[in-house]
Amino acid sequence: MDIETDTQELTPEELRRLGPRRLLVRVRSIVYQAEGINAYEVVDPTGADLPSFEPGSHIDLYFRDGRVRQYSLCSDPLDRRHYVFAVQREAHGRGGSKAIFERVHVGRILAISEPRNNFPLSQRATRHLLLAGGIGVTPMMAMIHRLRAASQEFVLHYCTRSPERTAFLEELRPLRESGLVFFHHDGGDPTKGLDLGALLRPYDEGTHLYYCGPSAFMNAVREASAHWPIGTAHFEHFNAPPDARNAAAPEAGCASTTAGNASETIGVGFQVKLARSGRTFDVPDDKTIVQVLRENGIVVETSCESGLCGTCRARYLSGVPDHRDFVLDDEAKKDQILICCSRSLSNLLVLDL
Repeated sequence: MDIETDTQELTPEELRRLGPRRLLVRVRSIVYQAEGINAYEVVDPTGADLPSFEPGSHIDLYFRDGRVRQYSLCSDPLDRRHYVFAVQREAHGRGGSKAIFERVHVGRILAISEPRNNFPLSQRATRHLLLAGGIGVTPMMAMIHRLRAASQEFVLHYCTRSPERTAFLEELRPLRESGLVFFHHDGGDPTKGLDLGALLRPYDEGTHLYYCGPSAFMNAVREASAHWPIGTAHFEHFNAPPDARNAAAPEAGCASTTAGNASETIGVGFQVKLARSGRTFDVPDDKTIVQVLRENGIVVETSCESGLCGTCRARYLSGVPDHRDFVLDDEAKKDQILICCSRSLSNLLVLDL
């Protein structure tokens, strides 16, 4: 796996594939943050400001073989001179982090997307409770920059195995002294870490919860906060939960929130209608909506195709979606769907496309 690199190495076809919404950025610095975690600072090669972004945003990093990886921006949203994202090397991952660690060096040109935000800070909150597990701290860093600049109330609980595996430790230590950040090191035994039940059992009016981390951490926080009012808990998955990887349309690598064996979770066929053209297509149970649209010559922009990034978000006008993504909250699900992985519980789903 190689990473999209210097412009002189990109063919005209590859440059066209990147499209107008893609950015070429130069790596200005690489900082060791913790065991197996580096932070990468990128800038515009011409010295111009980069596009603005909101806390919680991520960028896509493009590889020459067509693969895409998403990384949260952890720099100050007010500083458009650079972006910073952190990468944790995964020994048993899909190869993206390994390629970055081995091939990305200072001075290299990378191809990324403009920032997108599926994990925004709530404008209705009067207090923000941030919970991070491991590398899940990265979107929290940009949130902290914004919250401090706006003098808004917040506290971060950051759970890791040990101080040596805690990214941004030096940057966060002063906030610990101020009572704004709490570190929880469990040595690999979750029972010795943060007591999520005790922390989340009381709910204070106006408080909003934000959490990000590995699957076990996400599940534990979700269960401990299940009684919180609808719309007050916000989250972002870095990966689809393990029990969802083979749930729907396995050939497409789509994720599903439904657990169980394949015969119980694979979606049944349905029809999708595009309201603007009136065209209707059959979506069999072994293909996604995106696959069917592409087979019929319709261009659909996607990135992760796992229900994690939100690139393929579309409005639906009628029908009953079977939401299988990890992005949309309950409010968004009322009229939106991620067509890379979600399906339909009704025979016909009408999209605003």
